[in-house]
Amino acid sequence: MPRPFHLAIPVRDLEEAREFYGQRLKLPQGRSSDHWIDYNLFGHQLVVHLNPNLGRDGNVNQHANHVDGHGVPVPHFGVVLTMDEFAAFEQQLRALGTEFVIEPYIRFKGLPGEQATMFFLDPSGNALEFKAFADIESQLFAV
Repeated sequence: MPRPFHLAIPVRDLEEAREFYGQRLKLPQGRSSDHWIDYNLFGHQLVVHLNPNLGRDGNVNQHANHVDGHGVPVPHFGVVLTMDEFAAFEQQLRALGTEFVIEPYIRFKGLPGEQATMFFLDPSGNALEFKAFADIESQLFAV
């Protein structure tokens, strides 16, 4: 089993982040302070850190790279899920009225690395990608 990763990201408002990650995405919350909050992101440690340089109107700077006919936001992060987990998470997000940057779809259909993928933003403009493979072991790094 792979070791969990640790990722720290900037957010403009901790209460806004708590509502998004804790209530909307339903990620279990761990430790916290006045400047950061830990979340369990499918077994990985995600820490949102208050960044006073991100104003109410400011977001994380984004760039887009062309991948399979879509403008993929860079930087982005997320988790590789099973197809069943992906479908359930997609339903949860749709029920919440999530605005997708890239709607859930099958990328690289019929090619090595075929995957379900979806992109959306948190309130601070951090891009999240969740993806799934029919067979993670053989497809994750397929060329």
